[in-house]
Amino acid sequence: MLLETGTEEMAHIEMLATAVALNLEGAGNDLKDKVAGENPLVAGIMGGMDPRHILSSGLAAMAVDSNGVPFNGSWVVGSGNLAADMYANVMAESTGRVLATRLWESTDDAGMKDMLAFLIARDTMHQNQWLAVLEELGGLENNHPIPNSFPQSEEVSAFSYSFISTNIAKPAAPDARWAQGRSLDGKGEFSFDHAQPHGEEPKLGPPKPEGHAQKEQMMDDGLKGVMNKVKDTLL
Repeated sequence: MLLETGTEEMAHIEMLATAVALNLEGAGNDLKDKVAGENPLVAGIMGGMDPRHILSSGLAAMAVDSNGVPFNGSWVVGSGNLAADMYANVMAESTGRVLATRLWESTDDAGMKDMLAFLIARDTMHQNQWLAVLEELGGLENNHPIPNSFPQSEEVSAFSYSFISTNIAKPAAPDARWAQGRSLDGKGEFSFDHAQPHGEEPKLGPPKPEGHAQKEQMMDDGLKGVMNKVKDTLL
């Protein structure tokens, strides 16, 4: 399934590259200026166009993003955990579908709308496809917390299902699903707690002299003294 869907996604890149080439085919600069003048969105896009698109490829499709950054694998998620990767896939398909719908809204070309409508439909399937895999793996209660292979007995269980509020006003617990009731994985009870210190204030050593920090930082109270001076100034 993964190989087949990956192959399909490569085909989507080919579709988009072909669409770029067809849209620019025979279009002179005067036509581009006319289109930009009639459509503020297009004008904004073309106004920030990467000059390399003209200089390096003559406006042909390039293996780069809209900012001219070459395609790379830095955004590819492969955690080694099947459930985590399925959620990453759902996120990718969801944000991809959002992008495709925005592109659909930004064009009045019937052919482009038709192609984008197809891609939107495929994202619909793929979102459901990855969620179906998670269901086959046992759904929320079996998969969570991810990884489900780590024994929860090794966690500090007092914090496993506690929402920690960092609001200095210390508000009352909200009537919200995430703050009360059974946890979604069925293994605990949600609670709402205010943040509080559970340890001692760390005592950090001074900077190394050869690093040439300020003299105040090198004193016995180090950064704490500097921060206290800042607090005194502000308060």
